[in-house]
Amino acid sequence: MLVTKGKLELSVDVMAWLEAAAEVEGFRFVPVDTVVAVKSQMLPGIFHPDPADRMIVALAREYGAPLVTADGKITEYPHVTTIW
Repeated sequence: MLVTKGKLELSVDVMAWLEAAAEVEGFRFVPVDTVVAVKSQMLPGIFHPDPADRMIVALAREYGAPLVTADGKITEYPHVTTIW
């Protein structure tokens, strides 16, 4: 969606990017399960209502992983670690 909206530019098509990302050591795709989906609606503190961002934050919290993002709404949220 970000590529379609012109907010993200990739030098390769999305499927090729996903395949390349899957080959990076230490990187993995994880499924969104019902527990994470529910936790995305029970985040501590105040966080904006965008469901995709809430899911991303809930996944990071579930796995104890930092997020690589420049999204100010996420970087300003004190209950998740971000890198950028």
